[in-house]
Amino acid sequence: MQPLATNTVLIGPSILSADFRRLGEQIAEVEAASADFIHVDVMDGVFVPNISIGFPVVEAVQAATELPIDVHLMIVEPSRWVERFAAAGADTITVHAEVDPNLYRTLRAIEEAGAAPSVTINPGTPLIMLEPVLPIVRQVLIMSVNPGFGGQTFIPAALGRIRRLRQMLDEVNPTCRLEVDGGIKASNAGAVVAAGADTLVVGSAVYAPDTHIASAMYALRAEIDRDHHESDNR
Repeated sequence: MQPLATNTVLIGPSILSADFRRLGEQIAEVEAASADFIHVDVMDGVFVPNISIGFPVVEAVQAATELPIDVHLMIVEPSRWVERFAAAGADTITVHAEVDPNLYRTLRAIEEAGAAPSVTINPGTPLIMLEPVLPIVRQVLIMSVNPGFGGQTFIPAALGRIRRLRQMLDEVNPTCRLEVDGGIKASNAGAVVAAGADTLVVGSAVYAPDTHIASAMYALRAEIDRDHHESDNR
């Protein structure tokens, strides 16, 4: 398992928005721009209305970078595949509470496979569904869009969910990371972090036509740092 970066707030570009013709090059660019991890979205066309990538791409990402790989499984029956994704190079594996009746067992299986167990729910799913497994996970992901496609707009109600989840985690698992994915960009990254997030997934804000990757990453860091500085002075 790759070690976490030293940044207080971690930023991980999602390759879902990358140019797959130049995937190795685009991973190298975000790594050079101080990305903390690489996020990989796996979709099966069943749980979400899209199909994306699988083991070969995770293996290719692992070969292309020294950064940790954060794999988000938007699939039914995730327990069937967690060992394979861990073997392919996933350092963190996120599964959806909505699709797994044996969630506790699946999260333990992720840990036994050598990856960090992570859990998530969709924007319309009550946070209470996460409560039974919060003590055993290393990360919880709050989706701030409905999963399945990149380039969506951030759902403002996610901020309240982030605040409530941070309170829940502080009570039972304060070292657990709180990740947010969906519509994150420089204009809202500070508010997301202020609400309690410490790990951000970014897609089209970094990987988009005519976007300079290093400049986009710098803008995200600057917004986060500015918000932290203002919070410290309040």
